[in-house]
Amino acid sequence: MGAFETLRIANTSLGAHQVWLDALAGNIANANTVKRTSEDAFQATYVVFDAREDGGVDVDGFAAGDPEGRMVHSPEHPLADEDGYVRLPDLDMAAQLSQLVMAQRGYQASVQVTKSAQDTYSAALQIGAR
Repeated sequence: MGAFETLRIANTSLGAHQVWLDALAGNIANANTVKRTSEDAFQATYVVFDAREDGGVDVDGFAAGDPEGRMVHSPEHPLADEDGYVRLPDLDMAAQLSQLVMAQRGYQASVQVTKSAQDTYSAALQIGAR
């Protein structure tokens, strides 16, 4: 595998991990979004990846979380219904934070692969210059 191919594959990984990080950031930021019971809850965004034949990865699409969310009794909230309930997203924060760590580490690994490939290519150019 050549340096350019390594760079191309690492670039697809960087892009995919960035999309994953963005989706997780949106999910975490909206974890406490309160809605009326007559409205859909905030729907988490889940990224769907697809492996490419050339070794890279593509973002194949997005899946949405459950619009039902979870009902929480909070009679003091201004959006509460007549029974005192509001609708919150059905997000597992532990899972979101675990995925955030995985996405960050994947992004960092892709950056390191890119740096190593660039260093290898630069060293090869120096050999030819001598």
